[in-house]
Amino acid sequence: MRRAATLSLVLCLAAFAAPAHAQMVNENLLVVVPDGYKIDFRDHNDQRLINEMVPEAQKVTDWTEMVTVQIFYHLVATPEQFKSRMESLWAESCANSSSHVVSFGLENGYPVGVFKLTCPLNKDTGKPEITWMKAIQGKDSFYVVQKAFKFEPTDDDVAKWMRYLRRVAVCDSRVPERACPAAKP
Repeated sequence: MRRAATLSLVLCLAAFAAPAHAQMVNENLLVVVPDGYKIDFRDHNDQRLINEMVPEAQKVTDWTEMVTVQIFYHLVATPEQFKSRMESLWAESCANSSSHVVSFGLENGYPVGVFKLTCPLNKDTGKPEITWMKAIQGKDSFYVVQKAFKFEPTDDDVAKWMRYLRRVAVCDSRVPERACPAAKP
């Protein structure tokens, strides 16, 4: 199961750059590397997979914008529970942090939450940090895609990245009503 999710994530992150003839199997996170971004950090173990993407001219060690994709294998949690945990972690590390719910509901039959976390002044960087997170409670794993800024984004930035997060989804080849898209030959 983990291998299928990992392979699908890699295929989707590559935006099917290489010919893919096999169909996705089991549960898969559908996400792409945004235009103008690169994967600058990857880590994978038995409990999770993480990819961090930054604009092509930046590094994860010195970023102003970042997209992070995480798969937590076999994690049983709701998007609301994940949000609460993230709020606690932010409150511990950032004075006056706040959160704002964008939406909670179902997408493709999966419980989903989108929310914003704000740190007015990150003590480690001396900059603000504003992050939108989309959390999806899958059957096999828990999925999180987040967009972070170390500056106050414009309304156009927010609109652009909300469109990106709306396209992030989970599918499952085992469930007809949650079917994965056909791979392109």
